[in-house]
Amino acid sequence: MCFAIPSKIIELDRDNEIATVDTLGRIRQVSVHMILAPLALGDYILINNGFAMDKMEQAAALDSLELYREIVDKMNQGEI
Repeated sequence: MCFAIPSKIIELDRDNEIATVDTLGRIRQVSVHMILAPLALGDYILINNGFAMDKMEQAAALDSLELYREIVDKMNQGEI
């Protein structure tokens, strides 16, 4: 099973089609060459195996991130 967690673009190397993203506090670099939509700093993308697969609207990304945080909190408290 794969969970695609929204990741925020914090750096963008357009020449090499690489974005540095923040995924719930984890910073990593991913390829964005498969995204046709224009990308900018602050945009949210979904990633699978190091490749950006889709761009998300900010409101949907923030809603999704809130749900992930709730799940992590419940796991840390032993509720699930």
